[in-house]
Amino acid sequence: MLKQYPMLRYVLQKGFWYLLTFVFAVALNFALPRLGDNNPVDIIMGQAGKGLSPTEAQKKKAELLVSFGMAELDDQGNVIYEPEVDENGNMVTKRVAKLDEAGNPVLVTVKEVNEDGTPKMVERQKVDADGKPVFEEKPVLDAKGKPVMEKKGKKKVAKVEKVAVMESVQAERQDTVMVEEPVLKTDPKLSSAFSQFLRYIGNVFKGDLGLSYQNNEPVTNVIKKSLPWTLLIQAPTILLGWIIGNLLGAFAAYKRGIFDKVFFPCAMFLNGVPYFVFGMLLVALFSITLGWFPAMGAYSSDIPELTFSWTCIKSVAWYYILPFFSCFPILLSGQATGMRSMSIYELGTDYMKYAKWLGLREGKIISYVFRNAMLPQLTGLAQSLGAMVGGALITEMIFSYPGLGMAMLNAIQKNDYATIQGCTLMISTCVLVANFAVDVLIAVFDPRVKAGLQMGGK
Repeated sequence: MLKQYPMLRYVLQKGFWYLLTFVFAVALNFALPRLGDNNPVDIIMGQAGKGLSPTEAQKKKAELLVSFGMAELDDQGNVIYEPEVDENGNMVTKRVAKLDEAGNPVLVTVKEVNEDGTPKMVERQKVDADGKPVFEEKPVLDAKGKPVMEKKGKKKVAKVEKVAVMESVQAERQDTVMVEEPVLKTDPKLSSAFSQFLRYIGNVFKGDLGLSYQNNEPVTNVIKKSLPWTLLIQAPTILLGWIIGNLLGAFAAYKRGIFDKVFFPCAMFLNGVPYFVFGMLLVALFSITLGWFPAMGAYSSDIPELTFSWTCIKSVAWYYILPFFSCFPILLSGQATGMRSMSIYELGTDYMKYAKWLGLREGKIISYVFRNAMLPQLTGLAQSLGAMVGGALITEMIFSYPGLGMAMLNAIQKNDYATIQGCTLMISTCVLVANFAVDVLIAVFDPRVKAGLQMGGK
């Protein structure tokens, strides 16, 4: 079926390999931080209980282990704790009160005995079969022991009173029912490395990247706040830098002359300047020396909340200028120098000489040069995307721009392992998606790839 649609087959094949690459990136992201004795997970576990009571520290540690996918859970999703064992391998137990379904201690009536083991007897009022107290009537005696008489009608009779009938029974008391219970370890039971990896990769595909240690919120929330700012810098920089740089490079190769003599050395110089050096130079000149632009942040501190109001947009744009121009000229110069070299090569080919002899318009010739020299530039763009993204992340750190780069820097400073892991995975995903898009564009624009697909090539 797919043989009839070579482009679809090409896209699916590329997508499959990029998916495998993503899984491999997830595996590296999972495994590398856990290698060694002093890995970030152990460091964070050691810091989790600082300033907390033993019970709170134990609870915090269990939460972190669950968020990292390291703790073993039962069918209800509760953390499993292993029992303590003694030197002989026997399970250590303790006596605890038995609880009912409501969580209250279960009580039982126990008969008391003396120290010699004989029943301890006490006097108590006798009760009948219905549980009612039993009384008997006895005459009331005076101090001399004679019955006290009282007048009833015309006769005097002995006065009587009701007296409780007492009996001797064994004493009883209410005791709590005690049971033997295993002493559990303070740390949760850790699942195997393979189980941890399966749980981790499953959570990644569900969008669960764990809990941020410093913000006490899901890592996905941190990424949602930071990713738009990173895309705001990187997307326009990469697209405009590639388009304008290639156009200028093709124009410089065709025109040569004074434009090429000035443009090419400047482009070569900028192409060799690191992103962070150029960013710091812009801050020193335009922020500290001239005071034209703000040195850090993404918008004014006077704005309490981001909205689509003109004041907010103007503030964001004003703070955006320096971070953008710290990346854009370097990326543009790199694309321009590469395009110039490829255009010079294309201009020396026979078909270009023939086009000039035919008297084709200058714009038409430049379009042919650009179209053919652009194909290697697309491949070069895919290869250099990682470096471009890395340079933009460093730029965020220089300008304290609230993107993924700044989120990673804050996480590194506070040993927030889950946030570091989530941000690096998101950056890797963005680079893979961008490379996949470039591969599809190459198949669309490169006639050689089209021809190969139509002929059944892979």
